[in-house]
Amino acid sequence: MMETVHVGLEGRAYDIHIGPGLLAQAGALIGPVLARKQVCVVTDENVAALHLETLRAGLATDGISMEALVLPAGESTKSWAHLEQTVEWLLAQRVERRDLVVALGGGVIGDLTGFAAAILRRGVGFVQIPTSLLAQVDSSVGGKTGINSPLGKNLVGAFHQPKLVLADIDVLGTLTPRDFLAGYGEVVKYGLLGDAAFFEWLEKLGPKLAAGDVEARIAAVKRSCEMKAEIVMRDETEQGDRALLNLGHTFCHALEAATGYGDRLLHGEGVAVGCALAFELSARLGLCSQEDPSRVRQHLREMGMKVDLKDIDGDLPDADALLDLMGQDKKVVDGQLRFILARGIGNAFVTADVPRDVVHDLLVQELANR
Repeated sequence: MMETVHVGLEGRAYDIHIGPGLLAQAGALIGPVLARKQVCVVTDENVAALHLETLRAGLATDGISMEALVLPAGESTKSWAHLEQTVEWLLAQRVERRDLVVALGGGVIGDLTGFAAAILRRGVGFVQIPTSLLAQVDSSVGGKTGINSPLGKNLVGAFHQPKLVLADIDVLGTLTPRDFLAGYGEVVKYGLLGDAAFFEWLEKLGPKLAAGDVEARIAAVKRSCEMKAEIVMRDETEQGDRALLNLGHTFCHALEAATGYGDRLLHGEGVAVGCALAFELSARLGLCSQEDPSRVRQHLREMGMKVDLKDIDGDLPDADALLDLMGQDKKVVDGQLRFILARGIGNAFVTADVPRDVVHDLLVQELANR
């Protein structure tokens, strides 16, 4: 039942394996890319309690020994302090350049561990074992690694491709409904940015996917990874097309900063809200029909997700402050903010030709509706 997506980057190609029971098969899958039969695993407290011993047993079946560093769970772990802790621990474990570091966790652990691997001894290999839906379809694929700065999210990092990705569908069953749906925000994004047929499929099968249907989950993760892989192979370091993957993220990152990168707004929830706002902005600019943002919102609501600013608990800054936060976005070029907008569902594009007053008016109206 395992599916494989190949990321064909010259000299840095790797496979994404997707299916149930992959933690138990970790030794057989990771063994062929190991120089010696030992790995260092970085994970967090929540994931360790659920999956660390399953991974240890899976590696042991192939004679691979494992040491583990368990970090606190949460977005605040993507910090300078925890990066230093991780790097120093890996050095203390005598990790060599030919060794592999394993990231077992969601996007926070994957980003942090990948960045540590990128700078350790000027670059050691790493394996992504994403344990959240969001990480399986997005952050574990494509080689973006990094940590957050007080000035913004993911502002410090490096492009460093993994050697292998193992997306075990079984671990998704341990997610809370909220965490699963947060990841679903990234799944929907793929349909919205470049595959209208996939979005239609999600409209039909999204509820089954959320309810735990394994085949639907494998299909959704596979299609998402295929789309990301195709874009990454065209534009690895985000000079052009790869920015499409940030549909909804310009709004999302500003909202995450405004809410303190905490539990008030999970990243995938911000992506869903951001996608709805991006389609609303596109309609206001006459790029797509008004039916498109309505359809996006309807599907997100039917899935029980956050859709509008009014769905975010607590106070939010005013429109001017949110626009200032957008100005810290990594997609700013020559001081000009770039948006990912859409000419319709499945037809996104990157542009800097967005009047500030139209964005401002949209935010004012959305805030007034809270």
